[in-house]
Amino acid sequence: MPSFLSAVAFILLASCSFSSLAAAMPPIDNPIVVQRADPWLVRHDDGCYTFIGTSPKFDEIELRQACRLNDLKIAEPKIIWRKKTAGPMGNHIWAPELHRIDGSWYIYFAAGDADDQWRIRMYALKNAASNPMEGEWTEAGQIKTPVDSFSLDATTFEHKGERYLIWAQQDAARTYNSALWLARMTSPTTIDFDTVTLLTEPSLDWETAGYKVNEGAAVIIRHGRVLITYSASATDDRYAMGLLWADENADLLDPASWHKKKEPVFTTRAELGRYGPGHNSFVKAEDGITDLMIYHSRDYQKLRGSALSDPNRHARARVIFWDAEGFPVFRQNESD
Repeated sequence: MPSFLSAVAFILLASCSFSSLAAAMPPIDNPIVVQRADPWLVRHDDGCYTFIGTSPKFDEIELRQACRLNDLKIAEPKIIWRKKTAGPMGNHIWAPELHRIDGSWYIYFAAGDADDQWRIRMYALKNAASNPMEGEWTEAGQIKTPVDSFSLDATTFEHKGERYLIWAQQDAARTYNSALWLARMTSPTTIDFDTVTLLTEPSLDWETAGYKVNEGAAVIIRHGRVLITYSASATDDRYAMGLLWADENADLLDPASWHKKKEPVFTTRAELGRYGPGHNSFVKAEDGITDLMIYHSRDYQKLRGSALSDPNRHARARVIFWDAEGFPVFRQNESD
């Protein structure tokens, strides 16, 4: 389609989407949860939500539920697991994600060692109850990869009958902090080492500000594509989001199937009070139709302490639109 017609089509599509959503959706009262980074939101069959995110002291995992997005901030949290007092899983409890797989709930999270906080590895919890707020959460072990190095931010998705894991990990040579890797899963807690595929390494200027990082992947499958958002650079105001994509019929384990946008898709905007946005997830809105992006950011630039000790990365939600070519529109220059 010529670029002019594409632009016209997008304007008409966006106009229609904005007007219909304005009538159908209640306003989002951001932030939806305060002092929770790396937010992950699950929408259940009954339309209610379960929220999980990084606790500011990095010492526990909690869940909260609400049937309205705007009620999550006042929902009573339930602590379902606390860090160990010794050994693995004893420090830096980061980025938990909640997934329903084969009739059970799993939480993937990263954790350091009680005696070595930077020995970050990936672990899982399991719960067979139908409601993740009920039942018993048990430790399901470490998610191991071919290289025993700094690894975190495991997420999973199913596509065309196969389940995949994406995670962030440092290379064996330690030339960067983390890249994104993909593999086929053989169970909810194991991967096929022979299928491990490198998706993206931090190589662009906006991915290497402060630290060389690609992390925090989130998958959304729409309009004939498997799309992956990810986050990069230091977790201050330089933190930003990028985009990868592959055709839905492509071999996802072939690196040549993947494309990478050279520019970030969502970044700091001081004039909007948005600093360091990233580590997002995707979920349907209360109408069951509209796509939402759930992400964290701060509303000021100067850190109160360090990037890790400053607790004020708040979870926020924003509507995602789609352009005429089927790519997400993040509305970079608009407030939530």
